[in-house]
Amino acid sequence: MGISGHSRALRAVMSALLGLGFAWFEPVTALSSGAPNSWEASDPIERSAEPFGLFASHLTGGGLLAKWQRVQLRLADEMVQLALCEGDPDRCASPAAQQFLAIVDTARAREGRARLGEINRAINLAIRPMGDLEQYGAIDVWSPPLATLTRGAGDCEDYAIAKFIALQRAGIPADDLRIVIMRDTVRGEDHAVAAARLDGHWLTLDNRRMAMVEDAQIRNYRPSFVIDRNGVRRYEAAPMPAPGDRNLVSQATGHPGIERSPM
Repeated sequence: MGISGHSRALRAVMSALLGLGFAWFEPVTALSSGAPNSWEASDPIERSAEPFGLFASHLTGGGLLAKWQRVQLRLADEMVQLALCEGDPDRCASPAAQQFLAIVDTARAREGRARLGEINRAINLAIRPMGDLEQYGAIDVWSPPLATLTRGAGDCEDYAIAKFIALQRAGIPADDLRIVIMRDTVRGEDHAVAAARLDGHWLTLDNRRMAMVEDAQIRNYRPSFVIDRNGVRRYEAAPMPAPGDRNLVSQATGHPGIERSPM
């Protein structure tokens, strides 16, 4: 790679890292609380700008925040790999990076909802569903996109993280992107999806379906946490776990013991 290639790669790395936002290194303050009594219906004046219209407060500790911080550290390394492959595609040594960049490039050629749909479809097809216990011998392991694509398998949060990063690199503003952790009240398990705001409406990108569904149309799910470039927040109106229920979220630790099928 020539000097110009290195310069392009360095600029891309710095841009990617700034875009990801590592605000969790700084002190965080709780957002103003004004949660409605029910997340299913509330006065529009009381709705927040977050998916599902709920207010959320930053987590300052706990297992979920620590897990997301570990993912961000690994993402920083992957952003370097992606930048190098963009700067000199012929010398890219990572098939996963090439695959990821191809998905992003195809999405960039589209506009609006079609761009979001392309990311949702391509990531869903690129990863086969597989539980963490089967894949890692451990429960609830979160992986960044290139690690997931290298294995070719993952569960819901791996899909959601890959989509979150792909959408950002495809040109969707970071302020319009989220990862949402929800409780599936039918299956009795937690589930993660990516969410993107388009024309003032939040669309969910779910590995369980190719069609994108607006948050207001989702049934049988209770949102628990929302993740963006600034960290992890707990939805104010999220239901409290029953005593001894390890599958729901602990108020004290913010640590979800996600139990679910790979899908």
